[in-house]
Amino acid sequence: MTNSLKTALLLGLLTGIILAIGQLFGGSQGLVIAFVFSLLMNFGSYWFSDKIVLAMYQAREVGADEAPELHQIVRDLALRTQLPMPRLYVIPSQSPNAFATGRNPEHAVVAVTEGILQIMNREELEGVLGHELSHVKNRDILIGSLAAALAGVIMMLASMARWAAFFGMGRERDEEGGGGALGLILMSILAPIAAVIIQMAISRSREFLADASGAKTVGNPLGLASALEKLARGSEMIPMEARPETAHMFIVNPLSGGSFLTLFSTHPPIEERIARLRAMTR
Repeated sequence: MTNSLKTALLLGLLTGIILAIGQLFGGSQGLVIAFVFSLLMNFGSYWFSDKIVLAMYQAREVGADEAPELHQIVRDLALRTQLPMPRLYVIPSQSPNAFATGRNPEHAVVAVTEGILQIMNREELEGVLGHELSHVKNRDILIGSLAAALAGVIMMLASMARWAAFFGMGRERDEEGGGGALGLILMSILAPIAAVIIQMAISRSREFLADASGAKTVGNPLGLASALEKLARGSEMIPMEARPETAHMFIVNPLSGGSFLTLFSTHPPIEERIARLRAMTR
């Protein structure tokens, strides 16, 4: 199954959960209000995501005179991928990492930490930047925003379902054998869990795609594979003070999440990503 088809199916599952909750409520008014409200919130987040996240991590824009090698690599990769030259930012953190943001390729931003510039050689840095430009080309920021919007709707509806069950909505269906109140309670518990799992699956799928397409653009999968090994070690040695809601944006998970279940991780296992990249050379 291709990454694009898998992403479409997962987004369809999120939509299906929303429709199921709406049917359980038995009315469309609350569903429409929650849907519109969540879309407005996530539209604003998508439109201003670059400014919000750059300010959050105190990133500053760097010109070609300050970071000539960084600009040269990104300019060459942008030409290969037929993308406009993105703006480049540096994050004042010794934890090695990078991310791309911006609402479309014309407003794209690539940000790297000071730490990643210190530990990467040119081939490894090319692999990382090729990965980030692939996110821009594949419209992963839009896909992530859509998944977040759908998941946000589910969270809001689940909260509404809990309050509805608390105030007795659905008791009439219980008396008729329809399991209304019980269904609302179960949906309010299970739907958010399912939404988070599906949203994380979408994020992992897009990471695999960015690895593959970025490595093809650079023409050297081993450079990105080596970079991921360094990033995994570096992020463990120097954890980044990152916000959980932005963790999916980075090339490797910036959170020290060894205790978290892999199922809820925003990123695929580093070992699997490296194995896939090495397999590309064969």
